[in-house]
Amino acid sequence: MHAVVFTRPDEYELADVPDPVSGADLVTVAVKSTTICATDVKILHGTVPFVTFPHIPGHEFGGEIVEVGSNVTGLQKGDLVGVEAHVGCGKCPRCLEGLYNLCENYGIRESGHAHMGFTVAGGLAEYCAVPAKAAHLLPVGLTSNHAMFTDTLGIVLWAFERAGGVRGGETVAIVGPGALGLLAVQVARALGAGRVFVVGIPEDDKRLALASRLGADDVVIAESDISPARRVHELTKGRGADLVVEFAGTSDAGKQSLEMTRRGGRIVLAGATSPGRELNVDLSVIVRGHLSVFGSVANPQSISCRANVMMQKGLVDVTPLITHELPLSEFLSAWKMFTKRIGDPIRIMMHP
Repeated sequence: MHAVVFTRPDEYELADVPDPVSGADLVTVAVKSTTICATDVKILHGTVPFVTFPHIPGHEFGGEIVEVGSNVTGLQKGDLVGVEAHVGCGKCPRCLEGLYNLCENYGIRESGHAHMGFTVAGGLAEYCAVPAKAAHLLPVGLTSNHAMFTDTLGIVLWAFERAGGVRGGETVAIVGPGALGLLAVQVARALGAGRVFVVGIPEDDKRLALASRLGADDVVIAESDISPARRVHELTKGRGADLVVEFAGTSDAGKQSLEMTRRGGRIVLAGATSPGRELNVDLSVIVRGHLSVFGSVANPQSISCRANVMMQKGLVDVTPLITHELPLSEFLSAWKMFTKRIGDPIRIMMHP
């Protein structure tokens, strides 16, 4: 089969590799839609722990089941599924709590753990062998392009649930207008937010305009003369946002997120998923502000199933986030386009 292979740090190719080996607890998926995200760039640079080379990346994908393992029930050949990236061992304390994204046996394949596109081969390939419990049957009416967003939208929904969701009428600020941030705008609306702000930088002008079309009430641009935190306070008459969800992944974004939250408010930091970002903040901002600060990573508790329903019900529209569509054979062009931001790609959909 054809697959993207990261041969060693900062080197990659599109190559012919053996088809994935099936197993009793696995389903083999013919990948119909897959994509690149910023984490794949970090993986290629060799900065993501537990990834070994050579490696087939890809953790946002979906497709059609073509082979079903002997122990698998509830799925069959021909089913269209979206793939959730995390699979826990199922036995450690965190997995037993439903937090298999925090599996204590992370990276130990013989324990049953798997992280698609990280510790095991991912979906930037024609076929991928997937643990059956990570393959979510798509609701009627959704396509393989929706399937690609199964994991991504699950990550966004979990970030909100980490902070207890949205209380009806609350003011929500989303920091970072990338794919996750633009999905978060729609999730905030669907969960009952009263006002939604999106925070970005001047280079994000097109994405901020899209955020407005997707339901944001105001956009806030980080400029030299006024901080985004100050602007959010102005927009809320000095109060601040009830809930801030950060997907930018920078130190400045983390600091500003704390500062734009009202006293007693909630902040979810979800952007800095790899080492190398430090948060330098006056602790009294948190202590005296009586802030609740949550870290959020991935999407446990099969939350992706509910994310799929949100797409089916029209509560979240992923179509505007698909800025380009290419065959997998043009991966080299897609990679250059994504890493150089040629044409301002949000999600480049590739079809193996």
